[in-house]
Amino acid sequence: MEIKAETAENSQPGISNWLGKVHQGDCIDLMNQMPAASIDLIVTSPPYNIKNSTGNGLRNGSGGKWPQAALLKGYAAHNDAMPHDEYVKWQRDCLSAMMRVLSEDGAIFYNHKWRVQGGLLQDRADIVAGFPVRQIIIWQRNGGINFNPGYFLPTYEVIYLIAKPKFKLAPKANAQGDVWRIPQETKNPHPAPFPLALAQKCVDATEAKVVLDPFIGSGTTAIAAELAGWRWIGMDISEEYCELARSRIRITQK
Repeated sequence: MEIKAETAENSQPGISNWLGKVHQGDCIDLMNQMPAASIDLIVTSPPYNIKNSTGNGLRNGSGGKWPQAALLKGYAAHNDAMPHDEYVKWQRDCLSAMMRVLSEDGAIFYNHKWRVQGGLLQDRADIVAGFPVRQIIIWQRNGGINFNPGYFLPTYEVIYLIAKPKFKLAPKANAQGDVWRIPQETKNPHPAPFPLALAQKCVDATEAKVVLDPFIGSGTTAIAAELAGWRWIGMDISEEYCELARSRIRITQK
């Protein structure tokens, strides 16, 4: 595939060995090895710590026969059940590492999920506090199943647009609304796949030259970057998911 105009090798010495690869390891350790201000755009969706929940979680009393039931087992190399304070610190450390590698006109599209915990809304403010959140985008998913009688069926997730001061959208992208109606991904072996259409909206709304996903999972952000003609870097702690991502990306590159 033809890569658009300016390459990262020209603009950021030392970044070339990272490009076009899925790197296995802890994303904070990996990002700390990268040159500062070397990334234009980060599109990512971290584990939600969904197994540490005061509610019913993903258990439905009928065998978990719905797409997210795989998350009952956690992720490969991550059980998704950290004590909340540890989880918040981890995610803030991740965001700090992302901010270090982000260029002064770069941005992060950080997808997360609000939920009810102990009868109160957990809106992830403790994670993003102090970071330059410019906007919240609503990702409206298809409906699911709600087994808790205390609140309405959740049908959306959020994407925090965390932007450096000089960040601007691509021409005309600002005409788009901030509610994106995109169905969940269903034909993907990853337990929590990121829809390609969602990654594409993030990538296509910018003029990024280099796109990073520190939680690459099944490789969707890299595929979106490939389709847009941009350079990309992927990271995941699970070698199983790294191999899955590499396989899916190779298919896109054919």
